[in-house]
Amino acid sequence: MLASRRQVNVFSQSSQHLSCVSNSPRARGKIFDPKHVKATLFVTLFASFSVFAGCAARKTWVLAPGQHPQSFQRTMTVEAKGRLLLYLPAGFDRSGATRYPLLIFLHGSGEAGEDLERLKVLGPPKIVASRADFPFIVASPQARNSIERFDPAVLNAMLDELLEQLPIDTDRVYLTGVSMGGMWTYAWASQRPDRFAAIAPVCGTWDPADACRFKDVPVWSFHGAKDDVVPLGGDQATIQAIKACGGDARLTVYPDTGHDAWTAAYADPQLFTWLLQQRRKPAAARK
Repeated sequence: MLASRRQVNVFSQSSQHLSCVSNSPRARGKIFDPKHVKATLFVTLFASFSVFAGCAARKTWVLAPGQHPQSFQRTMTVEAKGRLLLYLPAGFDRSGATRYPLLIFLHGSGEAGEDLERLKVLGPPKIVASRADFPFIVASPQARNSIERFDPAVLNAMLDELLEQLPIDTDRVYLTGVSMGGMWTYAWASQRPDRFAAIAPVCGTWDPADACRFKDVPVWSFHGAKDDVVPLGGDQATIQAIKACGGDARLTVYPDTGHDAWTAAYADPQLFTWLLQQRRKPAAARK
């Protein structure tokens, strides 16, 4: 169990929303709707800022007969906590003399729940079970369910905790994920591109309007041409838009593959070689 007070929301309890958000009901979109994910990111990150910066002074409502719009702001502090699988490479040196690359894996909707063993069915958590030479520290957080999905504030709290607890090279932090996790790979990196050296979404998609946020983060995306769950077209548009912004983006398409692009993607050793070649750009070099 990971616990941290440095962030403000809990992905295991979506009902615990923070203030400085409106009193309108939270809309629930489709699992693979980037617009809904973007709305979640905005609300959560705005709430996070409000807790630390403090909300504005309370405004007195103007009370008049009839129905009128109102708003409110309140400050609450909530403990952030989550669950994850953590893999440490063979011969792990806890002294700090060696700084390790970190790979964060975000699972798909089918692996959400309370059983961390479910994460071992695919992707990096499956790979490390049979590869003692896998060179990364691997952190695989678990969302409680596919409706609540991941919470960006808790993901950032988890990364803060990992960087404090482990000898990680902060310039070699990589992010990947499949399906729902592929979308959240784009989502998290779009909000915090400064935290990642590179990302590798698998059968994911994102809003091309956000493409310039990735201009300093190399992207290698993987998708099946016959994917009828997360259609290829959205991913293609995003990659093209990142390139148009001057970013380093590539897309591998498997012509005879449906939604399961992860089997081929994670079986390709070039992916991990490519990740290890990437380094986070210094702040001064970011465009």
